[in-house]
Amino acid sequence: MQINDFIENYLVELSGIKRVAVNTLDSYRIDLTQFLNFCIYSNKNNIKEIDDKTIRKFLIKLNEDNLSKISISRKLSALRGFFRYLIRHETITINPMSKISNPRAKRKLPETINLDSFLEIFRLIDEENDIYNKKLIKAIFEILYGCALRVSELCNLNIGDVDLHKMSIRVLGKGSKVRIVPLGEKSKITLLDYLNLRIKNGSEFLFLMKNGNKIYPKFVQIQVKKYMALVTDINKKSPHILRHSAATHMLDNGADLMAVKEILGHENLSTTQIYTHVSIERLKNSYKKAHPKS
Repeated sequence: MQINDFIENYLVELSGIKRVAVNTLDSYRIDLTQFLNFCIYSNKNNIKEIDDKTIRKFLIKLNEDNLSKISISRKLSALRGFFRYLIRHETITINPMSKISNPRAKRKLPETINLDSFLEIFRLIDEENDIYNKKLIKAIFEILYGCALRVSELCNLNIGDVDLHKMSIRVLGKGSKVRIVPLGEKSKITLLDYLNLRIKNGSEFLFLMKNGNKIYPKFVQIQVKKYMALVTDINKKSPHILRHSAATHMLDNGADLMAVKEILGHENLSTTQIYTHVSIERLKNSYKKAHPKS
């Protein structure tokens, strides 16, 4: 079998057995195809010809292409999974990735908005003339921030996912993993305001536009960018900023790190810990601004 065949079989396993998210599968395909092209260029046609030197030469090529350390780390992650698959199926006996480590990258702290900015956005949305769009957009902002959702998770919510009695929302996250997220009292009120006007067309999707179609990520991104531009000068005005802000604000107010991890649906605690650094940086800035000895 050619290297390409092994890659295809690995992707089939990820999709059919491990049921990874479509976006993750697409990323793995792109990264592994890039590695395949490098192997073809290097005349490495047999999977057993690939060793740690091949991987290191591939890393040199990625660096020459000026890829960021985060992008390189992602490609190495795809390769690690691929070669573990080959070891598991006894295609190879030595893992060429065993001596390869990720490049050290200083992780950028996520940008956030403060609560005052969020409330100002609500005030601006209230100036919208169209009652339906006003209620819909407020509900979108409220659930993105109040439940710390990803935009894809928001767009795919069904009516049946919302339990107003138990004050919770069932969320289908990355890798088709389900989690239950608390629904705050204020979020419930905003959501009910929208539900009272929601289009009744038999659709199971929670958020519907005025024409009855399901909302989609681009629509949400446009609305978020529009209103964020009016209240903040942060560089990236995306729906994910509301998720970052929710996590940071929870930790600022004493939330348990493990609880925040569960709400966000993170696989690893290290992913959640980035928000503790955001909180510390905010604390330092407050100290510098206010303390006479700063």
